[in-house]
Amino acid sequence: MKQRQFSDQDFESSAGQSESDEDLCVCPDQVSYTVICRDKTLHVQQGNDERSTIWRLYTQSGQLKLEWAVDWRVNQPQVTELLAAIEAAFTYYPHEKILYLSASTQSFDENLFTSGVLVRTTQDQVVVYAELFWQQARLWLSSIRSQAFPLMYVFSQGRRHPLRPPKPQGMVYSRYITWLGATLTFRTIDMTADLEHFNRWMNEPDVVAFWQEAGDLAKHRKYLEEIHSDTHMINLMACLDDKPFGYFEIYWAKEDRIAPYYDVDDYDRGWHVLIGEPHMRGKRFVTAWLPSISHYLFLDDDRTQRIVIEPRADNHKMIRNLTRSGYANLKEFDFPHKRAMLGMLSRERFFSEQLWVPQDPLTPSLVS
Repeated sequence: MKQRQFSDQDFESSAGQSESDEDLCVCPDQVSYTVICRDKTLHVQQGNDERSTIWRLYTQSGQLKLEWAVDWRVNQPQVTELLAAIEAAFTYYPHEKILYLSASTQSFDENLFTSGVLVRTTQDQVVVYAELFWQQARLWLSSIRSQAFPLMYVFSQGRRHPLRPPKPQGMVYSRYITWLGATLTFRTIDMTADLEHFNRWMNEPDVVAFWQEAGDLAKHRKYLEEIHSDTHMINLMACLDDKPFGYFEIYWAKEDRIAPYYDVDDYDRGWHVLIGEPHMRGKRFVTAWLPSISHYLFLDDDRTQRIVIEPRADNHKMIRNLTRSGYANLKEFDFPHKRAMLGMLSRERFFSEQLWVPQDPLTPSLVS
């Protein structure tokens, strides 16, 4: 996969230009595909295999259409090939809300309809709604539970909340970022590999100003171990092409210190972040990781309807980035250790407004 290096000037000047010759990496059901778009044709190839399917992607009468180049009645693509082609279509046309498939409704696996990937219209057309497709965890999550973790209430530290599922291990989320030419992943902390990164980042002056957790390796080992043992929190490393650049703490809000400050629901999630590598703090990176952490949290449990965050009230740059990513500023309030701004993003807004697509007007379009 070719790699591209951007400067901020490159990023700004590319706004509105077509990038339809960009190769994509997609992994539906953990099957890796490379998708190449040339002259309104998608080539979907699995790994290094010789097998490749060809699709026509075009607009007609104001509709975005995807058509397999082989007669559906004679042969059918694999489900993962279809999913890869659909993801590519919405990537190349990021603002389209509906994709029309050129085939009869009898040509598809019925599970694609029952899961909401495909929808039959009253005119017997097969369509894909971006709002439904981007809620398909099988496209971006590394492991999918066969059902939601059952509901049973427990108490911890005087708070009544649902029993949470076991913490994940390893990579949990993967998404190819076209404007970076790289794959963004979130994975759980590996103490052996990540402690030195975390220690260096926590002692970086810009991070110290907001986290106030400077210290030595022993302090930070203890810090990470405490997060690991806390059942309501998960610590994640953010990577681009497997190179760590940032750290996240995600939490269930009902068991968190934020719970008394708003009307918390059982499955609300929240997060904290630090971006440790200074050269990865520009807007082209923010528009990659910020919508992606929101996307991951909504995919992780379908019952999560809201994501909350509580940056320091004087962290104006972070609040501005959150606002551009769909978070509403609800109120300022006082934690014991800081004055904070409560931000909130609803599931409905994220998916209906397609907020995985960067909203910044300087963001390059994939198709002009």
